Amino acid sequence: MLMVVLLAVLAYASHRTGSTWSQTLRSVFLPSGDGPTDSQKVDPTVASDAAPTNFLRAVTIGDPFEKPPRISNVLAVDLDQDGLLDVVVCDARANRVTWIRQHSAGTFQEHILAAGLVAPCHTHASDFDGDGDLDLLVAVLGNMMPSNEKVGSVVILENQGDMKFEKRVISKNLPRVADVRAGDIDGDGDLDLVATAFGQLEGKTWWMENLGEWNFKSHTLQTLSEGIHSELADIDDDGDLDIVLLVSQEWEEIYLFRNDGRGTFTPSVIYGSSNDDFGSSGIHLCDFDRDGDVDVVYTNGDCFDYVPPRTRTWHGVQWLENQGNGVFEFHRIIDFRAAFRALQSDVDRDGDLDLFVANGFSSTPNSDTQSLIWLENDGQMRFRRHDLADSPGNLITMDLGDFDGDGVTDLVTHG
Repeated sequence: MLMVVLLAVLAYASHRTGSTWSQTLRSVFLPSGDGPTDSQKVDPTVASDAAPTNFLRAVTIGDPFEKPPRISNVLAVDLDQDGLLDVVVCDARANRVTWIRQHSAGTFQEHILAAGLVAPCHTHASDFDGDGDLDLLVAVLGNMMPSNEKVGSVVILENQGDMKFEKRVISKNLPRVADVRAGDIDGDGDLDLVATAFGQLEGKTWWMENLGEWNFKSHTLQTLSEGIHSELADIDDDGDLDIVLLVSQEWEEIYLFRNDGRGTFTPSVIYGSSNDDFGSSGIHLCDFDRDGDVDVVYTNGDCFDYVPPRTRTWHGVQWLENQGNGVFEFHRIIDFRAAFRALQSDVDRDGDLDLFVANGFSSTPNSDTQSLIWLENDGQMRFRRHDLADSPGNLITMDLGDFDGDGVTDLVTHG
């Protein structure tokens, strides 16, 4: 009877994750990595600068508001391709996507692109229809709170020119959609979609094959709940797009789906924490160590598991170094309570990549008092912490770009 139950569990886990039985067995009995716990913390290779570093000047953009918005995502993008960087905003309280357009240098004006999108979560810019302008892919939760209701949707805001966008609901009645990206998955020359859904007990990750004329065929990759980010890159340097997926909360795992070039994927777990409360909050793909391949920058600082939210001593920032052949080496960079977003930039222009790190719960008791820090890279992948700001707090979203055209990285966030 025990063997029957074990086989049933393996079959179920294999089906949900998309892994083979042998991969599932290895992930259960040979975990790919242990996240730090209260009694087992990783010693970060970071020094601290006691004095705050002041090179940022805060500028408020966007329309004023009476009731504080609930901003779930900001995207720095030159949406009208006029040479000036703009900001696309998801407001999950007002249920809309807006465009804060920089229409002349240093002057911003906010426009509503789409209303009636209940709890938009994330946007991605892409010339999806190949007509030379940028469209917007929108992941719509449908409900801010975890739920098994099929209320999520995948939406494309098709750029019609003249600052007008047509709302196309590509797929609906889904678990809460947390992320959607565009890329040519099957190598046929058009753009497909990859999406992940965070339900409550139900969720999934899938890619949507572009059949033309706004028709799509869905291919399920796995059915784990609580997927939050699905990013695309050629991880194994074979000329096609692979998928890196972060599944949070119940799972605390990062998956790599390796593409054969035709849309058939081989999944593997490239990191998995043994700490059920690790608090995975985000991933970002980049060549962090500048060795020619794609690495994963990874934050864990999610406090939404608790009511009221609580930070944890093991929250922080790490990177997964691409060793080739689907193997990644885990490096802890810093302990930082409520680390929610980490993005790379050569901040000091010394030839290596540093990190800006945003604190998603800096107003929470026991959180770090800093809402924004800079981790300075010494060129040997050792880092020095510099405190940048202690307000505004609760920076759950951030993006980078050169907004004023001076060749220096700026950042946009919301607190």
